[in-house]
Amino acid sequence: MSKTGDPQEQNQAPLIEHLIELRSRLMRAVIAILVIFLGLYAFANDIYLFVAQPLMALLPEGSQMIATEVASPFLAPFKLTLVVAVFAAVPYVLHQAWAFVAPGLYDNEKALALPILASSIALFYGGAAFAYYVVFPLLFQFFTQTGPENVAVMTDINQYLNFVLKLFFAFGVAFEIPIATFLLILSGATTVESLSKKRPYVVLGCFVIGMLLTPPDVVSQSLLAVPMYLLYEVGLLFGRLVRRKRDRDAGETASDDEG
Repeated sequence: MSKTGDPQEQNQAPLIEHLIELRSRLMRAVIAILVIFLGLYAFANDIYLFVAQPLMALLPEGSQMIATEVASPFLAPFKLTLVVAVFAAVPYVLHQAWAFVAPGLYDNEKALALPILASSIALFYGGAAFAYYVVFPLLFQFFTQTGPENVAVMTDINQYLNFVLKLFFAFGVAFEIPIATFLLILSGATTVESLSKKRPYVVLGCFVIGMLLTPPDVVSQSLLAVPMYLLYEVGLLFGRLVRRKRDRDAGETASDDEG
C-alpha cells in the first residue's frame, strides 16, 4: 500500500524553495556590493574630492572644507564609498530581483517589464547626474555669494556629504516620474485625459515635494520642481503613444474578425 505525502508538507516545499532562492539572490547582491566597495575603498578620498568639487570650486581663495568631528575624515569618505558601491551595484541587484520574479510572469509581462526596468535605472542615474552637473554648481554659487561679507565659508565634510546625498536621492527618485505616470496609465488606474486635467495640482505638488526634499530656499526647490513637472509631461506623452498603439491594434483585430 503506497503512502501519499502530507498535503501541508507539499504546500510548504515550494515556499521553502522560494525562500532559499530569495536568500541566495540577496547574498549575491550583498557580495556584489562588498566586492565593489573593497575595490573602491582605496580611492575613497578621491571619490569624496570628486563629489565635493562643485562646492570647492566656488570657495574663496584660501578657503577649505573642515572636519568638526574626530572621526569625520575617516567616516565621511567611508560612508560615501559605501553609497557609491550600492549605487554602482544597482543594475546587478535589480537583475537578481528580476531573476527571482521573472519565472512567475507571463511573456507579455516580461517583454514590458525589461524596458521599464532598464529605463528606471537609466532615469535614476540621469537624475543623480543632473543634480551633480547642473544643480550643484547653481545651488552652491547661490549659497556662497549670498552670505554676509565677513562670514568665511568653511563647510563640514560630514554635513556636506549628508546634504549632497539627500539631493542625489531626491533627484534620482524625481526622475522616476515618467515611469510612475506611464505605469498608472498602462494599468488603467487613470487616463491621460484625467492626468492632463490635474496639471495645476501637479505643479503645486511638485513645488511641495521640492520644498520637502531640498534645502529651504527657492532656487533648490525650483531646480527640483521644474524638472519633475517636465518629466510628468514626458510620462503623459508615452501614455498617449501607448494608448494610440492599443487603439490601433484593437482596430486591426476588429477588422480581422469582421473579415
